Amino acid sequence: MLSKEEILARTDKGLNVFKHYLPFPFRVGRNFLNPLYEDKKASCNVYFDRTNDQYKLKDYGNDNYSGDCFHFVGKILGTDCCHSDSFIEILQKINQDLCLGMENPTSNSLPSPNSSIPLFLSFGEDARKAGEVEKVTEGRERSMSPLSPKSSMSSMTPMLERAPELPKPIKPFSVKVKPFSELELTYWQQYGITLEFLKKYQVVSCKEFASENNEGKPYKLTPSDKEPIFAYQGKRYLKLYKPFSTVRFQYAGDLGDKYCFGLEQLPPKGNILFITGGEKDVLSLVAKGFSAICFNSETSNIPQSTIRKLTYRFKHVVILYDCDKTGLEASEKHVQQLASLGVKRMVLPLKGSKEEKDISDYFKLGNTTEDFQKLFIQFLDIIYAETMAVLKSCEIDFTKPPISAEMIISINKVPLGTQGNLCCITGGEGTGKSNYICALVAGTLNTEDDDIDTLGTRIKPNRQSKAVLLYDTEQSELQLYKNTMNSLKRAKQKHFPDSFRAYCLTGMSRKERLQAIIQSMDKFFYEFSGIHLVIIDGIADLIHSANDEAESIRIVDELYRLAGIYQTCIVCVLHFIPNGLKLRGHLGSELQRKSAGILSIEKDDQPGVSVVKVLKVRDGSPLDVPLIQFAWDKKEEMHVYLGEKTKEEKEKRKENELNAAAKTIFTQKRYYTYQELTDKLQEYLDVKERTAKGYIKFMREKDIILKDPSKANYFIIGHG
Repeated sequence: MLSKEEILARTDKGLNVFKHYLPFPFRVGRNFLNPLYEDKKASCNVYFDRTNDQYKLKDYGNDNYSGDCFHFVGKILGTDCCHSDSFIEILQKINQDLCLGMENPTSNSLPSPNSSIPLFLSFGEDARKAGEVEKVTEGRERSMSPLSPKSSMSSMTPMLERAPELPKPIKPFSVKVKPFSELELTYWQQYGITLEFLKKYQVVSCKEFASENNEGKPYKLTPSDKEPIFAYQGKRYLKLYKPFSTVRFQYAGDLGDKYCFGLEQLPPKGNILFITGGEKDVLSLVAKGFSAICFNSETSNIPQSTIRKLTYRFKHVVILYDCDKTGLEASEKHVQQLASLGVKRMVLPLKGSKEEKDISDYFKLGNTTEDFQKLFIQFLDIIYAETMAVLKSCEIDFTKPPISAEMIISINKVPLGTQGNLCCITGGEGTGKSNYICALVAGTLNTEDDDIDTLGTRIKPNRQSKAVLLYDTEQSELQLYKNTMNSLKRAKQKHFPDSFRAYCLTGMSRKERLQAIIQSMDKFFYEFSGIHLVIIDGIADLIHSANDEAESIRIVDELYRLAGIYQTCIVCVLHFIPNGLKLRGHLGSELQRKSAGILSIEKDDQPGVSVVKVLKVRDGSPLDVPLIQFAWDKKEEMHVYLGEKTKEEKEKRKENELNAAAKTIFTQKRYYTYQELTDKLQEYLDVKERTAKGYIKFMREKDIILKDPSKANYFIIGHG
């Protein structure tokens, strides 16, 4: 008896069926090219399905071809094995080709193995609804497979060396077009599609269409008021659209393997690109101001190469298929296949019935462009829900201004270190950085605003006894002990409070150091109800290389994040010699961007004297902050504050720094306009526009730069 179960039993559970029809030897589980279409990548294999106890084919390139041996033969015949008549035809074909000798009671009603079997290609949503599409080709009849059902699959040459296909008979066709009638334009206008868009997308109204059927007999199609005929015209094909006929779509010519309607009319760049199920949906969206395309059908393969190119041109690529069962299943499958390209699926709020299933119906129901835009915003709300929920807590509430960050470190009331920010201290070896850090620590030990020497720097008293943490990555344990004891002496205290902790991290690896800092900060934040100040003496020793851009960004971002979380100031000590107002290396550049203030400790012209220079402040000019001095005092047995440098010295420093900056900037370009020079100074010195304009005025006064009256350009002295 001819049955599925009997065929599986006689063909080693379907394996011999695959061996007979696949025109080359294969191994189970080993990938090969699918011979049923122009497969470019070997991603197809035969495997054993233990659940169903039979062999099956899996095609990762096009899942439409995945299935059992009956599904595979159905693809060859161009039939659907889901229909009973077609399935009997498939069983008959396998029985005869493999000479199984099974009884076939329906053989009289079925075509012979060598008879011509009509091949149909489903196209568009209306085509698959109609269940049958009449197909006329200009160059050749196109089936789901490049293999003819008349051929014996087992006798074909191996597909590893594909033989070129022989040209197939050409069926001629002709079409006569006419102007759109009022009734025809009314049909399109119900979807918002005007004559302008019909012309742009080469949609015409047919007066007459003529061609030949599969038997070679000529026939003609003519429209009527009740049954108009439209045509989508391509370079090598014609697709007829008969919206009120039983068979709605008909093809002539070579449709091609990569058919994509609307692709040529897309703008060079755009925000949203919709992939729809049919041409009418494309036109409906375009008429409302959106970009759209469609492929062969909702179930056809979407080429990843095409989508990859389009993702460079459009921010969003969204599948917008019909709301019926087929459309929903197809769109879900495509989204999974194209997930790596960021393609997403949008579902319309429609019933999914024949009258209410696609975007054309959506606009026909009276919805406007604004309604659809709101729908898209709701779609974004869903896919960005997690991000927007997190972002909500970061949103500025203008009715409740945030509390101003308190100054932790300042000079002459100019904030250098504030809550939630980084402060950088830099300088070369032996300039006095460690002594300056000791002064900062001493300032935190002063809880009652006692008169102590903090080397000209104001440190906010730690009245709430929050944690003060000092991490040293460079000095020995003994040296760190001596330095911190000097801090105790400077603060005029007898012992350190429990909230102060100092750690020597030289014995740890770089990775362990950062982890220790992160975890201990978290512990002490809760133990002491907050962190007053954190000092990391040697931030470069937390990463492998201070010139590694990725590592530098990562470490500075992490410390900046921690400063914000714990609402504290983290002082980062960088053992680099700055180049004028710029810090060196990738780590220095990253600190330059993220720090609220940068201090440079340098040796003065006077022996034994150190100078504190401000390289950056968040507001104002660092060159307007006074230069403070400190030096060793034998009597006090510690470094003491010597006061500010004179105004003349401060002006001289400003002139020198801006002269050096100008020389660097003008090596890149000979002349600058006023705005160009302003932008360059902002970028190079990391200052605001107002400060940069002040620098230009100062440089002109000091004859560092000159202005060319004829060209309104600026140039540096000696380069005019």
